[in-house]
Parts: sequence; C-alpha cells; structure tokens
Amino acid sequence: MARRSQELGRFTDVALLVLISLAEGQKHGYRMIGDIEEFSGTSLEPGTLYGALMRLEERGWIEAVASAERRKPYRITESGRDALREQLATLRRIEQAGVRRSVAWGTA
Repeated sequence: MARRSQELGRFTDVALLVLISLAEGQKHGYRMIGDIEEFSGTSLEPGTLYGALMRLEERGWIEAVASAERRKPYRITESGRDALREQLATLRRIEQAGVRRSVAWGTA
C-alpha cells in the first residue's frame, strides 16, 4: 500500500482527483476539469491536468480510449481502481487520526 502512495509522490492531489473523476466513467480533459471543479472545488489548469494524465497513463492507472472526435477520452484501469481504493483508505485513516487528535485537544 505504501508503495502506491509513494509512486503518486508530489502529484498526489491532482492524480487522486483525476482517478476519482474517471472512476465515474470515461471523460476527456475538458470534462474532467469541470467535474473535478464541481466535486472538489479545485480549478485545474489544462497543463496541470495533462501532466497528471501523462504520469497516470505511464503508470498504467488510466488509458486513452479510441475516439472519432478531436477530444481524447480517458478511462481508469483496474490497476488505477486499486490505486484509488488504496489512496482513499489512506485518506480515511488520516481523517480518523485528525478527528481523534483534534477531539483530544478539544478543537473539534
């Protein structure tokens, strides 16, 4: 589990957002940008998104889908779904620790 988190490295936030977006179904970049902004409030620049797409594709976590349109859709792979599940489990543990610790200090 730690290995996948380390693979995401400094790109964790954008990579995680892309994987969450694609977990719902295949999308092209412009649609991903809108979806990510809608569910997370994070506005991504196209260069940031496409850099993350390239890294995720290199890891085999997403793949391009053949399309007759100009826009290139992507979909999450099974390996990508595994990485997403692991990352979400890590985030849940972090959240639980944060809640426990803030309650212990009377800040929650």
